Amino acid sequence: MKVALVHDWLTGMRGGEKCLEVACRRYPDAQLYTLLHRKNSTSPAIERMAIQTSGLQRIPAISRFYRYLLPVMPTAIERLQVSQDVDVVMSFSSCVAKGIRSPAGVPHICYCFSPMRYAWHMKDAYFPESSQKRGLLGSARSAVAATRDHLLSRIKEWDRDSSDRVTHFVANSHNVAQRIQQCYGRDSRVIHSPVDTEFYTPEAIERQDFYLYVSALAPYKRVDLAIEACQKMGRKLVVIGSGQLLKKLSRASLKHVEILGWRTDEEIRWYLRRCRALLFPGLEDFGIVPLEAQACGAPVIAYGRGGVLETVLPATRETEGTGMFFEEQTTDALCDALLEFESNSHWISPQLSRKQAEKFSVENFERKLIDYVDLVVTGQSRDEAPQDIVPFPNLVERELRRAA
Repeated sequence: MKVALVHDWLTGMRGGEKCLEVACRRYPDAQLYTLLHRKNSTSPAIERMAIQTSGLQRIPAISRFYRYLLPVMPTAIERLQVSQDVDVVMSFSSCVAKGIRSPAGVPHICYCFSPMRYAWHMKDAYFPESSQKRGLLGSARSAVAATRDHLLSRIKEWDRDSSDRVTHFVANSHNVAQRIQQCYGRDSRVIHSPVDTEFYTPEAIERQDFYLYVSALAPYKRVDLAIEACQKMGRKLVVIGSGQLLKKLSRASLKHVEILGWRTDEEIRWYLRRCRALLFPGLEDFGIVPLEAQACGAPVIAYGRGGVLETVLPATRETEGTGMFFEEQTTDALCDALLEFESNSHWISPQLSRKQAEKFSVENFERKLIDYVDLVVTGQSRDEAPQDIVPFPNLVERELRRAA
């Protein structure tokens, strides 16, 4: 089978790249198409692929500011020429990869991490409104905002229209499957993203007295909640991650908070094995880090919306679990969750955490994804197992209660 793989950009190893890596190992002879590639920024399995980049690659130092070129990304992805003799196109997309033009009659399977967040449902998080000021400065900001909104409207229209180029959608969570239906009017197969349970493992050591935050340092990830809660309560917090807020946080005078910046997977595992609990205050489509924490036996304290509802088992007085949720994205709500956790940490089972993470193993992901590719291309499926994982039975009940 001749396969073409597509990814938005290759600038680091995040959750999306870990999914792509599985396909690269399975189809090592595939051509890999992407907007841009920063050499040696991903895993060996990806780096050894035949990688074809777009015209954006020729811009000097593009990997430092590529996100600012969102308006031209649709055109750049459409200009990539996929070989005419492929049997299937597989895109891994949270931005524009799904918009690549496939040869006529060739199925295009899109593993969708989310419809484009910037345009559909998180514009305010990515582009927060500045405080209004009068005079020329206020007028200039209004003009910039109007231009931005116009561009995002055009990109949203393109994102919706280009979804027709996808013949089969695969969602990384039920949460994203619902969003695909809402944005594109399309059904999708749910195959949850994988966690490397062979690498992320528990260690027979005592947990230490610090909380841990691991994520990109972007505004919508809400690292501010973790910092403010731990400062207010006098709890130690270790922050691991890089991104647009790193310089600001590194310069700030923060009590009880240690900003480490980017760290290797081995270092992250060291902290996951020792932290009191992982704090996950953002709203994520899926979220790999809570599964990596559970694979190491660490409790998870998370904002109770989005993908964590499919991966974290809520601990209660009556039922052991793998973590606890807080219901509002506020400092006080997170503080209350920390107090409840500290009073009832015995409700959380490290053994159950590990067992839960193993349901999302790389092996399970690869089997389900590759079987689905075979099903699409040949019409034959070797997998008679359930299509997806229903992590706990009160997921629907919880969402109905929230809606009420």
